[in-house]
Amino acid sequence: MKLKIDLDDFRVPDGGHFRISKAKTKVKKLYADDTHYEELIAQFREEIDDLQQKMYAQDQQGLLVIFQAMDAAGKDSTIKHVMSGVNTQGVESHAFKRPTDDELNHDFLWRTTRVMPPRGRIGIFNRSYYEEVLVCRVNPDIVTKIQRLPAKTTKNLDKLFKDRLKDIRNFEEYSDRNGIRIVKFFLHVSKEEQKKRFLARIDTPSKNWKFEEGDVKERGHWDAYMEAYEDAIRKTSTEECPWYVVPADDKKNMRLIVSAAILEEMQGMKLKYPELPAEQKAHLAAAREFLMAEKE
Repeated sequence: MKLKIDLDDFRVPDGGHFRISKAKTKVKKLYADDTHYEELIAQFREEIDDLQQKMYAQDQQGLLVIFQAMDAAGKDSTIKHVMSGVNTQGVESHAFKRPTDDELNHDFLWRTTRVMPPRGRIGIFNRSYYEEVLVCRVNPDIVTKIQRLPAKTTKNLDKLFKDRLKDIRNFEEYSDRNGIRIVKFFLHVSKEEQKKRFLARIDTPSKNWKFEEGDVKERGHWDAYMEAYEDAIRKTSTEECPWYVVPADDKKNMRLIVSAAILEEMQGMKLKYPELPAEQKAHLAAAREFLMAEKE
């Protein structure tokens, strides 16, 4: 891989000292031009696909990649561009919208836990259980009026969100111990860039479908969201299950950084094709001898 990215600039292995106000939304271009970008992203896809095939064959570990961001940061396009070259047999993708009635009748982790990737596969979450400490924290009426929780749980919302963050951290540690590594990306777009992208969705007919009335409403809570993201990252970013805070004002840069991070995380998993036992090797040798003895 020709491109070298210092991922320490974006990785948060211990969230205790993280400050979102110091996180960049834009960095120097990592690519010379569009052609160079396409070459780089293709190289990343190829290497990620190679490691995923080893993961699938080894069948001992899995990877969950979580994408969180403000609206218009580029989650959908990033998932598409980064993972499009990976064998679909080994990748499962889930997008989480407003909870259904059935999901509301369960605990807040249920709807995501039931679709966690099995060993041997990569799972992609477009939004996740982190919505429960982001959107719900900024809009507490969701908790008090929609989520059907007992009064003893909702009487102290500060405690509720602290408890949820503890539950998330414990769940991620549990998953890692059981072979499912969790890597989280916050695609950090600036408020100014989000405005440009919203206007593009409004002014371009082919993009109108992307715009929702609630997008502007949520933008009005920008500072509250930044506070919620900072707290979530500080409380749940660990060496085993890190957050990457990725500058998102340049989408191509963002995709390259995400690709490099996924690749490095997978390389750290020491994935390899399984070594066959002697008996199976003998069967392979016999099969080869039989095939070679066939007459055309």
